[in-house]
Amino acid sequence: MNYRAVMVCVLAAGTLTAGAKKPAKFKDHYAVVNGVKLHYVSVGKGDLMIFLHGFPEFWYEWRNQLAEFGTDHLAVAPDMRGYNLSDKPGDVDSYQTKYLIEDVRALARHLGHKKFTLVAHDWGGAVAWALAIAHPECIEKLVIVNAPHPGVFARLLRDDPAQQKASGYMLLFRGPQAESVLSANHYAVLVDAVLGSGLKSGVFNEDDKKAYIEAWSQTGALTGGLNYYRAARLGPPQPGTESTGNFSVDAAKLTVSVPTLVIWGEKDTALLTANLDGLDRFVPRLTIKRIPEGTHWVIHEKPDEVNRYIREFIGK
Repeated sequence: MNYRAVMVCVLAAGTLTAGAKKPAKFKDHYAVVNGVKLHYVSVGKGDLMIFLHGFPEFWYEWRNQLAEFGTDHLAVAPDMRGYNLSDKPGDVDSYQTKYLIEDVRALARHLGHKKFTLVAHDWGGAVAWALAIAHPECIEKLVIVNAPHPGVFARLLRDDPAQQKASGYMLLFRGPQAESVLSANHYAVLVDAVLGSGLKSGVFNEDDKKAYIEAWSQTGALTGGLNYYRAARLGPPQPGTESTGNFSVDAAKLTVSVPTLVIWGEKDTALLTANLDGLDRFVPRLTIKRIPEGTHWVIHEKPDEVNRYIREFIGK
């Protein structure tokens, strides 16, 4: 398997560690919720917006959104359990979806809010879909960026050869060799996949590279992120393996009743645009915004466009 090609196809990018240089108005906090200590960054005040990152990112994936929506909201981006400066439980089962969604609910309660707008990408999106399915009473509005709905994704993993091929990396990530592959040569594969094109285009710089490596080097952080894949047992069908896991707490109940905006970079090579086909069956109050030149990293490539779509949606 060409691990470099796999990683270039799938990984999202654009984060800094909590210790990295950031605007003074961004405040670091810790909260013990749902039995784990979560680090989070907040800015602003008002109605709550929570931003959930993907793999292998952390809170600073949302730096542009925190700056934008912190002007009239309490904008909060946590390091999800297993990542960066948050707790990293050692038991794979501790990363089951039911625990991940309760982390978010408990954090909102800690912040004094019963209801909030939820914005999420990649694995954060998987958690956000599941939370909206299981506890719609918590969600004012839902914004998903390049993260598949569990019902659609399960169908594609079962029936669609293109998505099955695109998801092959998940089997690597679930395997025992994942940490050694991703951390070899001072995280060379991750550095190339996450920062390669961005360094050339000016989206990222050498300070970003140092910050990424610092985050991945936190004790247990790489394993924590990979344990999301392992706990979900998610991936294309393979003989003798338990695959096509489901993000949802209850696979029989997949309807998302809250108003939902889905933003999709159409050049995502890991999560194909077929994930939008039939989505309205599960999400009756659905708005879709396609970004033709965006990839899985569309949050970083097109931040102004992403922010505009979110602003238009939450302002309705």
